[in-house]
Amino acid sequence: MIERPPRPQRPERFDGDLKVVSLGGGHGLAASLSALRRLTTELTGVVTVADNGGSSGRLRQELGGLPPGDLRMALAALCGDDEWGRTWAGVLQHRFNGDGPLEGHAVGNLLIAAIWEQLGDHVAGLDLVGDLLGAQGRVLPMAAVPLDIEADVHLRSAPDRLTVVRGQVEVASTEGQVVSVRLDPPDPPACPEAVAAVEAADWVVIGPGSWFTSVMPTLLVPGLRDALIATTASRVLVLNLAEQRGETEGLSPTDHLDVLAAHAPELALDAVIADASLIDTRGTLESATRALGARLFVSDVSAGPGSDQHDPARLAAAFGQVMRQA
Repeated sequence: MIERPPRPQRPERFDGDLKVVSLGGGHGLAASLSALRRLTTELTGVVTVADNGGSSGRLRQELGGLPPGDLRMALAALCGDDEWGRTWAGVLQHRFNGDGPLEGHAVGNLLIAAIWEQLGDHVAGLDLVGDLLGAQGRVLPMAAVPLDIEADVHLRSAPDRLTVVRGQVEVASTEGQVVSVRLDPPDPPACPEAVAAVEAADWVVIGPGSWFTSVMPTLLVPGLRDALIATTASRVLVLNLAEQRGETEGLSPTDHLDVLAAHAPELALDAVIADASLIDTRGTLESATRALGARLFVSDVSAGPGSDQHDPARLAAAFGQVMRQA
C-alpha cells in the first residue's frame, strides 16, 4: 500500500518565495510546470480550455463543461517525484483500451468531470484534485467557459486566399499556413483566480507549446490579457524546439516572436529562452528579442538531439538562470 506523504517541503528559493504563473496547454505547459516545481511551490498553471478532440472533446460535448484534458496534464506535471506522486500521475494519465464507451478516455478526465458535477465549481474541483495528488502548485482554467478557436489559414489547396478553420484539433492539423487565431466567444470571462494569480506573480512564463492553439489563446482572453500587460511580474517566453507540422510549419523562431507580437502588441517581455539549436549565425533571433525589449537566454533545454520535447531538469536550470539574472 502506498503511504501518502506529508505536504511537500518548500525547495530552496532565490530571494524569498517567488510566485510564478505559467500559461499554455498540453505537453508544452506540462514541461514548464515540471521544471518550475523544482524551483518553487508558489506555482500556478493557467490552462487553455479550447480542446475539442479526443476524450476531452467527448466529455465537453456530452456534459457541457470545460474540456478537462489539458488541465489533467498540468495536474499530473505538478505531482511529486516520490512514489505517491508518480503513482497518481500514472493514474491520471491512464487511458482505457478496448472498443467500449470508455475507450480512449483518460482516468483523470473522468475524475475531474465527476468532481465538477458534484461540486458545481471548476476551480474548487481542480483544487480538490490537486489536494488529492499532493500537487506542488495550483491549476486553473484561463476562462470560465469552454472556448472554440478559429484561424485564418492559407491552405495548400488554396494558397491565394484566407480560409477560416474552426476547432483546436482542426487548426492544429490543418494542411496550410496559419496566419492568425481568435476565440469564440471573442470576449469570454477570464477565470478570476487566474487573473489574481497573474496580478500577484513575480514571474509569468509563456510557452512552450502549440503556438496557435495553446499559447496564443492565453493572450486573447481580454481580462487575462489585461492582467498580463499590467502586472509588475517579469515575463519570460520559452520558444519551441521545432516547427509543428500543420500549425507552425515553415515558421522560424523569429516568426514565432512576430506571431506573439501581432496577437498581443502591448505585451512586453523581459526574457526569451531558446535552445542552442535555434540560434542563427546572423543574430536574427537576438535582434528580434531585443526589439521586444527582452534579453535572449540560450541554453540546452531539449530532451536530446533532434527532440521536440523540453527536458524538465534542463529547463529548470534555464529558468533558474533567467530568474537570477534578468
